[in-house]
Amino acid sequence: MSVKMSRRGGDEIHKLKSDFVRDAVSQDVRSNKFGGRVQTRFPPEPNGYLHIGHAKSICLNFGIASEHNGVCSLRFDDTNPSNEESEFVESIMKDVRWLGFDWGPHLRYASDYFEELYQFALQLIRSEKAYVDSLSADDIRAYRGTLTETGKNSPYRDRTVVENIELFKGMRAGEFPEGSHVLRAKIDMCSGNINMRDPVMYRIVHARHYRTGDKWCIYPLYDFAHGQSDALEGVTHSVCTLEFENNRPLYDWFLDELSVAHPRQIEFARLNLSHTVLSKRKLGELVAGGHVSGWDDPRMPTLSGMRRRGYTPTSLRNFCETIGVAKRNTTVDMALLEHIVRKDLNSCAPRVMGVLRPLRVVLLNYPEEKVEHVEAINNPEDSSMGTRSVPFSRVLYLEKDDFNEDPPKKFYRLAPGREVRLRYAYFIRCENVVHNPETGEVEELHCTYDPSTLGGMAPDGRKVKATLHWVSAAHSVDAEIRLYERLFSVEEPSALTSEILASSLNPESLQVLRGCKLEPSLAQPSSDSTYQFERQGYFCVDSIESSENKLVFNRTVALRDTWARIESKRHAKRNN
Repeated sequence: MSVKMSRRGGDEIHKLKSDFVRDAVSQDVRSNKFGGRVQTRFPPEPNGYLHIGHAKSICLNFGIASEHNGVCSLRFDDTNPSNEESEFVESIMKDVRWLGFDWGPHLRYASDYFEELYQFALQLIRSEKAYVDSLSADDIRAYRGTLTETGKNSPYRDRTVVENIELFKGMRAGEFPEGSHVLRAKIDMCSGNINMRDPVMYRIVHARHYRTGDKWCIYPLYDFAHGQSDALEGVTHSVCTLEFENNRPLYDWFLDELSVAHPRQIEFARLNLSHTVLSKRKLGELVAGGHVSGWDDPRMPTLSGMRRRGYTPTSLRNFCETIGVAKRNTTVDMALLEHIVRKDLNSCAPRVMGVLRPLRVVLLNYPEEKVEHVEAINNPEDSSMGTRSVPFSRVLYLEKDDFNEDPPKKFYRLAPGREVRLRYAYFIRCENVVHNPETGEVEELHCTYDPSTLGGMAPDGRKVKATLHWVSAAHSVDAEIRLYERLFSVEEPSALTSEILASSLNPESLQVLRGCKLEPSLAQPSSDSTYQFERQGYFCVDSIESSENKLVFNRTVALRDTWARIESKRHAKRNN
């Protein structure tokens, strides 16, 4: 099998459900179209980092090939040297592999075919199906017409074959400045499909290409390179998003005129996700404008940002499977993605205790030098993950929010004279509150513990209404915690123009907490693991900011589950 399915954490890639794209491919296999072969490709342009929308296409293209023992290549659409970099190529390959897919020997670049595409262009010129146009870019747009008005022919449309070949070769030789000439297909300026109105095939770009250097100064546009690259590779099924549906007649025209193999193009709806944008151009503007720390900022919808935030490849594949493949564009609620990430992490993330806003607690009747080790469960969802030993001592840290000196109704956590349970340990009672003499803020609690309640059960059967997490002060690990929320405060930022996009950023999308206290098992955490901080959420080590002298954790998702509550309400409404 040419498409390899790698494993991450012991999880195999899910086989996706049947959909109209898969049904069409399966029908072609049954009818022996393309000799029963299935070959797909994932063709990103290396002008930015991949985002969650690309994950849907990756899963679909690699998944279809795998299901039919076929081939899926990774092909870089590198026909625009002004915006493309090796950095983006490397990040794309890393993201595809991280998501769980491997193209094997089938790594391709559109730049591999520059000579073949050039010869295809000459073939069209010789058959009088292409010509060199010397109109300016503005004039080409004006001559093209509109959706309600037909276009008109360029005055250069009737150049002779000899003149067109001479000009085109001169373009390749670097004899002309940018914008002076383009090569256009000669189709129909009155076509109802505006894409068929003599589209541009080649333009002059005097920029160094990251792979071919200065060898070329003319570059094919995607609409010309796309179909011919598929044909040269032997692609059988060109699976792409709906915005290319109106381009399909143009791709077919090129393939017909060149008498080369015809892949079958099938379009599906792209992914739109609430509270974010899935446009590499707009994401690039956020990076360039300094609104985020980079393409891999954990608030970004890029795969590298999600990986840094602690999302798992399994959760992203499950998300793509859940939303399915549709023919109409819709917007998926971000809460669904967060729900699926949370569900995956709940089954595999080790539980630990971390205090984000520490409040010092002294157990007055606990011996000063005594240290006990209580047994804590690593994950109640998976008994095979076992237990760990957590130190307990006289001085502890609790969350500030878990104490209220004047508790309101339904506040069941710690308060003066009130008893609570410490997770895996003892009942404690608050006896005294120490305030900062200058600010009046609560600075320390003096409590007592009941030594008969080890393990959280009272022999006399008395109950408490709250169980709190804690950390032993003497054994705690200092950390910086970064709490992430959605990048945008509006539900559909993708509809906003670039000029006002930055003004819609959520000012609460990042909160940095310093002086946090974690249990000692996190002194040297695994760099590729995500943990559940009990009662706090899921967190992972920041792979960029953490160092030997500084431990930084990013919150992946909180424990609250908006999507689960929405579904619960819908279910209750249906039952009623």
